Amino acid sequence: MLQFIRTLIVRLRREDEEGQTLVEYGLLLALIAIIVIVALIFLGPIVSQIFQNVGTNLQR
Repeated sequence: MLQFIRTLIVRLRREDEEGQTLVEYGLLLALIAIIVIVALIFLGPIVSQIFQNVGTNLQR
């Protein structure tokens, strides 16, 4: 019985750590997504203007 309890405790600790890792990866992914969205919002008009200038110069 004691061995069963020890095995159960070890298994629960291992699963808990895996769950924490999954949550950490999810938080990192959300942070990266927010950074990319903010960068696109601020850099979008600048990049668009560059492409318009290139397109205008190619038509000449």
